[in-house]
Amino acid sequence: MKYKIKILHLYPDAMNLYGDYGNILTLKKRCEWRGIGVEVEEISVGDKAHFEDIDLIFLGGGQDRGQSHIASDLQMRAPKIKEEIEKGMVALTVCGGFQLFGKYFKTATGENIPGIGVFDAWTEAGSKRLIGNVIVDCRKTSSDWVLSEHFNSQETLHTTLVGFENHSGRTFLGQNTKPLGQIIKGLGNIGDGSFEGAVYKNAFGTYLHGPILPKNPWFADHLIISALKRRYDTYIELKPLDDGLEKMAHEFAKIRAHNSKSASI
Repeated sequence: MKYKIKILHLYPDAMNLYGDYGNILTLKKRCEWRGIGVEVEEISVGDKAHFEDIDLIFLGGGQDRGQSHIASDLQMRAPKIKEEIEKGMVALTVCGGFQLFGKYFKTATGENIPGIGVFDAWTEAGSKRLIGNVIVDCRKTSSDWVLSEHFNSQETLHTTLVGFENHSGRTFLGQNTKPLGQIIKGLGNIGDGSFEGAVYKNAFGTYLHGPILPKNPWFADHLIISALKRRYDTYIELKPLDDGLEKMAHEFAKIRAHNSKSASI
């Protein structure tokens, strides 16, 4: 086995809503199908972790009590996580995980749950939930992450993401963090249909559940390529896969989103 990556799944016992574990399975299988070794380690509150040996971390969504449960433990790990992200470590954070990678989350009861500040962002609970199918255009943003070198080698340029949002938090981005993309359909970070998610270096935050990666294989591959570059310090082109089913799921999700109404309830 020529190449390998190591994935760290943060707090799967407390932060795993809406099938978020499917993101780990997608990364694992897309590596294995290409002969890339992949090791997945899970850690809970109090467990030891060696972030300098990790290529990609994943933190899923959770309810307010789940976020409160892990917040202080995550705070202790913050300096090392931020240090390694500056060195190229990849991170995918979803919903509650996205919020905790910002500066803070102020809940509906007024509790301030501290984040670790990877993203120049902060979240405040809204009075209504933002629910519905989402389509995101990743080209229509001030971030240039989607123009990474490996996209030029793909037969078809895929730049839309699809998923399902269900959150009451409104996440505001500061000057040092760019959005993941612009909303085509859906409500997005603050419920106004403008932008979705966040990007800082190789760290990505999003409200897209579903999980996000099975229906967006090009994004999964972007994370894998970035993780390989973290470990080997060079661009490694991935062997193409037959993504017929994945592309069908992506297109169906787009049709469903266009035919449905997002709700603020």
